[in-house]
Amino acid sequence: MSTLLSVSIAVLAGLMMTRVFNLWKLPDVTAYLVAGVLIGPYFLGSMQIDGLGFVSSQAVSSLHLISDVALGFIAFSIGNEFRLKDLKATGRQAAVIGVLQALTATALVDLALLALHFLMPEKLSLAQVITLGAIATATAPAATLMVVRQYKAKGPLTSLLLPIVALDDAVGLVVFAVSFGIAKTLVSNEVDLVSILVNPLVEIVGSLALGAVMGWLLTQLEKLFHSNTNRLNMTITFVFLTVSLSMLKFRLGPVTVGFSSLLVCMMLGTVFCNLCPLSDDLMGAADKWTSPLFALFFVISGAELELDVFTDWAIVCAGVIYILFRSAGKYLGAYASAKWMKCAPEICKYLGITLLPQAGVSLGMCATAMQLGEQGNLIRNITLFSVLVYEMVGPLLTRQALIAAGDIRPMSEEVRNRRQTKLELAKKNGK
Repeated sequence: MSTLLSVSIAVLAGLMMTRVFNLWKLPDVTAYLVAGVLIGPYFLGSMQIDGLGFVSSQAVSSLHLISDVALGFIAFSIGNEFRLKDLKATGRQAAVIGVLQALTATALVDLALLALHFLMPEKLSLAQVITLGAIATATAPAATLMVVRQYKAKGPLTSLLLPIVALDDAVGLVVFAVSFGIAKTLVSNEVDLVSILVNPLVEIVGSLALGAVMGWLLTQLEKLFHSNTNRLNMTITFVFLTVSLSMLKFRLGPVTVGFSSLLVCMMLGTVFCNLCPLSDDLMGAADKWTSPLFALFFVISGAELELDVFTDWAIVCAGVIYILFRSAGKYLGAYASAKWMKCAPEICKYLGITLLPQAGVSLGMCATAMQLGEQGNLIRNITLFSVLVYEMVGPLLTRQALIAAGDIRPMSEEVRNRRQTKLELAKKNGK
């Protein structure tokens, strides 16, 4: 009962907070995150009243399954942006920008933290520097997608942004796997080429293959139904099924075979949208079904933020450097590569700002970094510090960048008058 009550309170708190944040014209994503912090273990949860909030980190962790499913639907939606007819125009640009901005962020963070390592080697090791540089590649697709949906963003920047965000995570997985393999070698003094090179390649190829098979199978099964309701049910079922299959992990000799749920579900959405002629209608219906799930996902994400990271000056110092140089890397990398690809001036100027949000993928990376033992704790706390800052500020900056680029347009006078008329009629009928 307490879990169900907590879930209900979480969604309700998130929805009510959007009304408050709407007064300042802030994105709903930020409202959900703040609501999560308020009902989390550091505020209402600290009163230890079951159901009123999340009383502990364990209570939040018990809802990880919801977060996994929500990320699956988010990745599925982003995969829908990889339509071949659209990629003919932006595919090459998205690929080049996606790779270069991620690598630039890694390079700048590595250089900045390396300088910090020489200043205080007892606080920050070389293995931690390399791992944090790899984590800097990741961009949060969830926050970006939510801002795009809320404000119905549409235009050249948005068309390029979503494929880049999807590709960014694939690049991030490769960079992290190689960097973390090197970090483990530095800590253990044992070279493991399988961990550095083979495992990441197997994970990426396996994820894309599993997603492609599931997408093809979903398209074939959709043909058996004539009702859009049943087709929608089948689509939702397949996302659940794909998320569960992506959690499989096993060994083949020295090689660890695992999957990235983000890549698997993105590929599922990509294959589905290109093979199924009804995918547009079904994706639109699925978006409505998943709206409360996404709200809950961000409230849970807010509750997971650990505010006690502010108590350690070393974490704050390293975190500030990480944030500043990652942001510079994302912006400069996107700006330079967009210029090279001859993108429009608005894209060159504002694309990098939309790539700042960071959350789920980076948290997964820092969880893996805990394999470094004591050194993993600092990596985790610096990542948590940056996620706290990026998740609060990132969605707002993304919205402002999309407005400045012209992809989010102000409500027309005609639409505003129509809504006002409907509101006045509703009030009269209520009386």
